[in-house]
Amino acid sequence: MQILLANAKVMFKEVNRKPVSEPLFQDVANLLAAGMAQLDVAELAKQLDCNHKLAAENWHRYQNFFNEEKMPALLAYNGQAYKHLRAQSLSDEALDFGQKHLWITCFLYGLLRPMDGIVHYRMEHCVKLPVTQQIPVNQFWKDKLTNVLINSVKADDGILVHLSTEEYEHLFDWKRVCQEIKVIHPLFYVRQPDGGLKMQAVWAKTARGAMVRFILQNQLMFPEELNAFEYEGFTYNPRLGEPDYPHFIKE
Repeated sequence: MQILLANAKVMFKEVNRKPVSEPLFQDVANLLAAGMAQLDVAELAKQLDCNHKLAAENWHRYQNFFNEEKMPALLAYNGQAYKHLRAQSLSDEALDFGQKHLWITCFLYGLLRPMDGIVHYRMEHCVKLPVTQQIPVNQFWKDKLTNVLINSVKADDGILVHLSTEEYEHLFDWKRVCQEIKVIHPLFYVRQPDGGLKMQAVWAKTARGAMVRFILQNQLMFPEELNAFEYEGFTYNPRLGEPDYPHFIKE
């Protein structure tokens, strides 16, 4: 199985491991970063849809993009999913497995393997630059990433576990992806007082990160093995969903 996980906006200041590989699309990331470095703080705030303080921080990041010390991607992010993935405590064996099976989706680097070296950055799907011919960056990536993802899954066993988010599907021709490979999309719901089910963003991110950890730690090879996943009250409910959309419910 290959696995998709979204990156995070929040990043650690530093990590205690060195990267072992270079991003597949480092050259493209360099072009995008160079384009971002040409923008002033006000334009960055507009493009990144953030406040002046964050824009100023990222202006400095892009000015120093080619000089900053690199960190392994999986260990660099500190968003909600990554807090529960706890990559810093994964064994070398789990990280090695991840290096072969996990892709991290990202608007700056496209697709990352866990131990690819990255620097601090912020990039949003809607950013438009001269290098993207003024089309949103997520659309810019589509013809570059679709075949890479499909071919990597076909070279494995033809199965993709989709633990990224809908926002990142736009990096690919997602219709083609679903036609050419088998996509398993785990869904995480919280039981409500009235008995209904609700997908809550924080809990969904939490469970996605924890499930990636579960896969890497146990080096899972078959999608049905996901059904044993349990975390913070989430358990598999075989009476809901369907095989390609396994439901995990927090009662």
